[in-house]
Amino acid sequence: MTITVHGCDPGEQGRALTWTTESNQSFSPNLGSPSPPETPDSSHCISRIGDYLLLEPLEGDHVFRAAHLHSGDELICKVFDIGRYQESLAAYFALGQHEHINQILEILLGETRAYVFFDRSHGDMHSFVRTCKKLREDEAARLFYQIASAVAHCHDNGLVLRDLKLRKFVFKNEDRNLVKLESLEDSYILAGLDDSLSDKHGCPAYVSPEILNANGSYSGKAADVWSLGVMLYTILVGRYPFHDVEPGSLFSKIRRGHFNIPETLTPKAKCLIRSILRREPAERLTSREILEHPWFASSGVLGGFLAHGRGEREQEQMVPEVNMEEELELFS
Repeated sequence: MTITVHGCDPGEQGRALTWTTESNQSFSPNLGSPSPPETPDSSHCISRIGDYLLLEPLEGDHVFRAAHLHSGDELICKVFDIGRYQESLAAYFALGQHEHINQILEILLGETRAYVFFDRSHGDMHSFVRTCKKLREDEAARLFYQIASAVAHCHDNGLVLRDLKLRKFVFKNEDRNLVKLESLEDSYILAGLDDSLSDKHGCPAYVSPEILNANGSYSGKAADVWSLGVMLYTILVGRYPFHDVEPGSLFSKIRRGHFNIPETLTPKAKCLIRSILRREPAERLTSREILEHPWFASSGVLGGFLAHGRGEREQEQMVPEVNMEEELELFS
């Protein structure tokens, strides 16, 4: 990955230098209504940052819609404090490229802030499931394979994602058949093979039993896999496997690990869900093993993907149902 970094302030061009690195998005327990986008700040002035226009804010004062002056391409700009942007983006530099993980296009440096540009997205999986309700198995398989391949790539390269949830995955195209992991900013870079973590970080509906129970450390990768299981169940069934409006009751259900799978799902889909949502972390499939599950082949997915190595490809998907409620605050 090559990142061109321009020293600049809004409306000002600066000297350019190039960095080269080696390379080979909270949710309620009942899929509650998504938060409406923030009303654009009418007082916001369009600013020029290098070859880009910074348009209306999308999230507070740190995420903006942007446009390239010459091509007219629409992008997303994330703004970081100049003293912390390298730390915030460290996972991108460490990981390298993957087709289902958002990539940095360019970084522009001002005196006090760093402006980081990404391709725009076309909605997120949380809103998609909320609107379309549960997906048909072939559609769910195509999207979930892409989600799991992004997580497997991170795990293979020493990155634990933490706080995994459907909202973190966004659509790459208007047809909404290609997805990508929107952000790596909550991830943790492992120092070696040991993936033990001790911090309690995540979203209530997705948090694993061992995080709730552990006084010491737990496997970060296994906790990520549990979150994948919650995602899979949700897109197939149309609700969370564990849900309650009271956090205490919700966490009790997660600790017990009991959930019901509708008889309408195929045996292979039920098998994959049960192989992921296991209370004992060591008994869960790994993210890489998930990709080898026969459910994907039976759903017609693997004909359009390279299932070997670290470079999976994608195919397509469409639409279809779910009751939802209020959001709980992030569990952290």
